[in-house]
Amino acid sequence: MYELKFDEKKCLRCKTQDCLIKCQYIDIDRDTAKREILKIAHSEDSFVLHDCVTCYACEEYCPANNHPFYLIVEKQEELDVPPLPRPIIQRGINTGIPFRGEPVIEEINGQVLNMGAFADLMYLIQGKLFQGLPVISADPRKMMHYFCQLMYLHYARTSVIKERLPRIIETITKHKVTEVICFHDECYGTYTSYCSAVGINVPFKPVHFFEFLFNRLSELKNEIRPVNLKVAYQRPCSSRLSSDKLHFVYDIFKLIGADHVERQYVDENALCCGGTIQGQRREGSRKRAADVQRINIEDMISAGAEFCIFNCPACYSTLGAMVAQRGLKPIFMSDLCRLAIGEKPAGWR
Repeated sequence: MYELKFDEKKCLRCKTQDCLIKCQYIDIDRDTAKREILKIAHSEDSFVLHDCVTCYACEEYCPANNHPFYLIVEKQEELDVPPLPRPIIQRGINTGIPFRGEPVIEEINGQVLNMGAFADLMYLIQGKLFQGLPVISADPRKMMHYFCQLMYLHYARTSVIKERLPRIIETITKHKVTEVICFHDECYGTYTSYCSAVGINVPFKPVHFFEFLFNRLSELKNEIRPVNLKVAYQRPCSSRLSSDKLHFVYDIFKLIGADHVERQYVDENALCCGGTIQGQRREGSRKRAADVQRINIEDMISAGAEFCIFNCPACYSTLGAMVAQRGLKPIFMSDLCRLAIGEKPAGWR
């Protein structure tokens, strides 16, 4: 029912092949890149399908907005080239099943914050920044009614996303919301990028979490006291689907007096946390992931960072302890913002 909007003619006309040329995990020349992406479009096997680490970056790199990453993961599923071991894929799919029971639908008639599958992170949305803001999320029984399902791009299971997502959107819409603030980049990317790419209608306005934080901080500007911290931002892979919102990272840092250190692996050149790489079934994947993580953290340290800023819980889970062991303090963006208005986040010392 839902088909990916991929235009082969755009690939033929493309002079750069940036989608694959810029990939930090596959070394490929321009002619090979064009040949391989067209093979994939024709449902032919390609080494790209086997070597892809599902970091999403080619979605950002493509100058024609032609959705090369969505194409790659669709063909991985079609040609049975799983990026992760099959037991991990099946366990993940079973974990995120929505609608095991009916959600309680309360009319909101306005703006809502969607925590998705992260009900256990409610401590990150406390204080003045979130005062009076309704929240929807997975409930204590782990009914995943508000989990966007886009995580399954890492599993090459777009069929699961297409099956579940429309009903999740329908459930959110029943709350009579006008704007949905997406806590996770992946959630925002689902509604602004993926749904458009495959033809799924979104009847509400998605709002990026960082845009919300910046606007709330601006309203509380008189209460801001510069944090005067040197920070490095760990950009999550899913933010590649909303590169137009990346500027809010820097807008927030400027507003609260945080010094974003100059790094090599930042913005378009950012490295992923390595979480999906270490779980892949290829020989040497764990070493590859460890190398990526080491290079990334050393880049932060050499740039003089004191804090590593996260928004993605998966990135925090993967890298948080590692950066702490190297002397950097891991902290979520919302907690950093709370510090700037004089609030002490949970567990802060």
